[in-house]
Amino acid sequence: MIGSGGGSLGTGPGASGEAFDVGVEPLEVGGEGGDVVRRPAGEDLVQAADDDLAVLVEAALAENASWRVLFWGSAALSVLITVLIWRLVPAVPARARGRFDAAGAAGLGAGLVCLLLGVSKGGDWGWTSGTTLGLFAAAVVILAAWAWWELRAADPLVDLRVTAGRQVALTNAASVLVGFAMYAQSLIVMQLLQLPEATGYGLGQSMLAAGLWMAPAGLVMMAVSPLGALLSRARGPKVTLCAGSLVIALGYGSSVVLLGSTWGVLAVTCVISVGVGLAYGAMPALIMSAVPLSETGAANGFNAVMRSVGTSVSAAVVGVVLAEMTIDLGGHALPSEDGFHAGMLIAGASALVAAAITLALPSPGKDRRRTAAGIAPAKAPAGKHARTRA
Repeated sequence: MIGSGGGSLGTGPGASGEAFDVGVEPLEVGGEGGDVVRRPAGEDLVQAADDDLAVLVEAALAENASWRVLFWGSAALSVLITVLIWRLVPAVPARARGRFDAAGAAGLGAGLVCLLLGVSKGGDWGWTSGTTLGLFAAAVVILAAWAWWELRAADPLVDLRVTAGRQVALTNAASVLVGFAMYAQSLIVMQLLQLPEATGYGLGQSMLAAGLWMAPAGLVMMAVSPLGALLSRARGPKVTLCAGSLVIALGYGSSVVLLGSTWGVLAVTCVISVGVGLAYGAMPALIMSAVPLSETGAANGFNAVMRSVGTSVSAAVVGVVLAEMTIDLGGHALPSEDGFHAGMLIAGASALVAAAITLALPSPGKDRRRTAAGIAPAKAPAGKHARTRA
């Protein structure tokens, strides 16, 4: 298991793993002179759906070649993409003012590495081991020092005063929980599909077949994107995020009776994907409507980090549950049916808490329709930040 989000390929000892982060970038960014550059509202959901569909290719390679091919292939694609960007993407003159906060970037990176490494490997090393506790202690110290620096830097990497605002802080908190819920089904379902039928609850699918059963969820996520945009325009992104969280919880609740067949598993993953599509589409609008134009990129990037924290914590929690609740089959310890159900219900509870946090967001104001559609607030008079208050 790799605890940074994504889907797991294979089960049992020595199984291969695949991890990815799903980041949401700004739907629009402010240009020079207050201009607004639009981005398609569903672009980030397409990226998330692509991750689900990529499982098919990865499963085929891992099943017919070696899981190592996945890493070498990814490295080769990265090199190819770098060359294509360098050769084909036109250079754009830098228009940002101020200096890059190298110290802030290094501090945030080091703090998150300590935190996420401790979370993802704590189950293997032991939660009370010196290594795990040392990493957590280092994360606290480094992130506290980073926050001190960011509050005093002339050009901070992340404006913590902006992210501490009620709407941004609550959205980030909900993002951690939605990220937790999103990842849990990716980890649990892939293993459940591949466990042997001899367990009495495993569905006995090959790695490739399991990928095929999970692929429709990615298509569903893409299809729901326009519906989420319509709901946000009509009722505001707060309602969309709350609705998405509740739909995720509904999907996990239905798993209590639907995990016994491949078609039931397909239904569960599709319902959860509907909720993820709604929730992920609403987060950037909530962030962008609460921060100045100059901070949209940093604020949305920080929101993506919060979701990555959620997926990493999900990997650790679900991993511990499945490791502790096992059965013995042919001398091998395998996750039990109760373990799978417990993991799904924990993720459903996380989605419900996210919905409750969303209800505490400020109610939308008169500019709700404009900000919900992803249109950044108009530029304020000189010397003031442009801001639309929800």
